[in-house]
Amino acid sequence: MTAGSGFTFTDAENHDVPVGVATVMVPEETGADARVSVTLSPTPAPSPSTGELRWSCTPAAARELAAALVRAAEEAENASAEGPVTVRADELRRGDVRDGERPMTVDGARTDGSTAHITWKSVEGRTWTQSYDVNTAITLRRRLPGTR
Repeated sequence: MTAGSGFTFTDAENHDVPVGVATVMVPEETGADARVSVTLSPTPAPSPSTGELRWSCTPAAARELAAALVRAAEEAENASAEGPVTVRADELRRGDVRDGERPMTVDGARTDGSTAHITWKSVEGRTWTQSYDVNTAITLRRRLPGTR
């Protein structure tokens, strides 16, 4: 399991409930089958009236939790059981995910003679374009089938 994000919510009885989000890395489970773990510690008691687990938070905290879940889901999907693969810059395709501490996804790629122009997208949604010699080796965390 990788480290995740932590939040504090309030249960039905107004007690703070720490919530953690992490990606569970199991070699047999990759891509859409990978697991995202949400933990409550301590586990809240069910509401006496409904028998359901209930907790609440501010809209800002809910958005932060949703963003953490999206990041964890992307991390789980981007994990590859085969490990990283290295390709030439001119072989990058939209959807390929660069290996590293901060994953970046290829948003677009084009080649102009001996230069490959790669548009990257971060998990935060920022995009930028970098130019590489077509022979530059780029290590990918995940390789998607398909065309540019």
